[in-house]
Amino acid sequence: MVYASRIINHSKKLRNVPNLMRHDHAVSVRCFSSGAQSSVCRSEDVTKTHFLGYAAAERERVSKFVPRNPVPSSLSRNNYSGTTTRLGTPIGGVVFGRRFSCLQVQSRRGFASDAGLPPHQEIGMPSLSPTMTEGNIARWLKKEGDKVNPGEVLCEVETDKATVEMECMEEGYLAKIIKGDGSKEIKVGEIIAITVEEEEHIAKFKDYSPSASDSGAPAEKEPAAPPPKQEPVEQPVSSPEPKSKPASPPSEDRFFASPLARKMAEDHKVSLSSIKGTGPDGHIVKADIEDYLASHGKEVSAPTPKTKDGKLEALDYLDIPHSQIRKVTASRLLLSKQTIPHYYLTVDACVDKLLGLRSQLNSLQEASGGKRISVNDLVIKAAALALRKVPQCNSSWTDDYIRQYNNVNINVAVQTENGLYVPVIRNADKKGLSSIAAEVKQLAQKAKENSLKPEDYEGGTFTVSNLGGPFGIKQFCAIINPPQSGILAVGSAEKRVIPGSGPEQFNFASFMSVTLSCDHRVIDGAIGAEWLKAFKGYIENPETMLL
Repeated sequence: MVYASRIINHSKKLRNVPNLMRHDHAVSVRCFSSGAQSSVCRSEDVTKTHFLGYAAAERERVSKFVPRNPVPSSLSRNNYSGTTTRLGTPIGGVVFGRRFSCLQVQSRRGFASDAGLPPHQEIGMPSLSPTMTEGNIARWLKKEGDKVNPGEVLCEVETDKATVEMECMEEGYLAKIIKGDGSKEIKVGEIIAITVEEEEHIAKFKDYSPSASDSGAPAEKEPAAPPPKQEPVEQPVSSPEPKSKPASPPSEDRFFASPLARKMAEDHKVSLSSIKGTGPDGHIVKADIEDYLASHGKEVSAPTPKTKDGKLEALDYLDIPHSQIRKVTASRLLLSKQTIPHYYLTVDACVDKLLGLRSQLNSLQEASGGKRISVNDLVIKAAALALRKVPQCNSSWTDDYIRQYNNVNINVAVQTENGLYVPVIRNADKKGLSSIAAEVKQLAQKAKENSLKPEDYEGGTFTVSNLGGPFGIKQFCAIINPPQSGILAVGSAEKRVIPGSGPEQFNFASFMSVTLSCDHRVIDGAIGAEWLKAFKGYIENPETMLL
């Protein structure tokens, strides 16, 4: 009966608890006090209640609300989840006494990075190619204070492969340019400019500079502590030791030589110590000097020129800064030679029929006003058809599988003043020779003007490099362009004498040397030889490319 009466008594006290918990919008807060007192209702604790973010009227409502619904002392002995009532739009919570606290909720506009600044947008260096980690600002096409609209070009960015125009994505005003014309080695994501929505906000960003975390600038290193001063230590005075005279090096006077032999040695700057005498008692005679000069040749060169003060003249040189394309080319080719197991296959192909077909096609092109077809265009077409015939060479290596491509996209190496570019001819196996010729000329011109876009050089599956036609190189081995597994190096065509049909008969024919560089992880030796056989067949019988 005693326990039953206690339960009934406590149930009466708990009858008003739902009124305390009732609210429109509540934020649940876990309280971690293990010995909470029943002093929530005390006036001294009510005065210690902190209200963050409420208006004066709201504070009055809350202060009147608390004592009307006291929390029973039986509930204060255990941990429980408390709630605070949101009135209006609070930015904080309510703290009841010293024991009860709730989490602070704050709302913040994400695009305002510094207090006191109007809404703005920080524009970072974009990643304009898969391999880009940093870029350079070639020039700004908009100035501070200019209005910008979506689609308008803000600046030209020099990436690792080309110079690309950076377009604006939103309407506004260019308030501040962080990285000006010619800025170098800007990391991807580093802030380069600020835009605002309203024109009157531009002046507030006159002296704006991004924080170190936003700009990616490395933290300043603390100056190293100065080394401790070394106190002079008195050295004990010791009696001077008698100095011994250094032994004089042996002079050439110890070598016995005739006056004529000595004179010849001095004229030719030959040391007598390097000559063995054959004269009486080992004397060096004229014949010994002549034999030495005949056997060694006149290796002794003229003395190195020296300045008046006796020092060697300094080398005269010029330091050329690395361009972005040069740095990327160096790193990728180094990676290729260090990680890809290269091997090389070379074959000679007769190009007499190819040159004859080219002459006929160019006559038709000139009559129709089309672009002339080069030998390299025919090589690109033959390589694409050979890749279609032997698809194992149109693949790339990954750690888990070999990816074999269905598209035949041929990269063509183009040398410019800025560096080496490899624009791509997409679906070269399906295009005609006139289309390939026009596209190669257009991409080569864009490469020389440094105006290639990422879609002009990305997505290649095989590369052709030709040093024969422009430079007359007979044969060379090219480095594979990762992630591709093959590259064809094309040499020049030269006339050779070949056996004729009968005895003592010979003919002349033009042959071109080509070398296929293969990734042995993807292309086995027999597969590479099969591809070269197919390529040679198309070159020596070019009519089959037109079928």
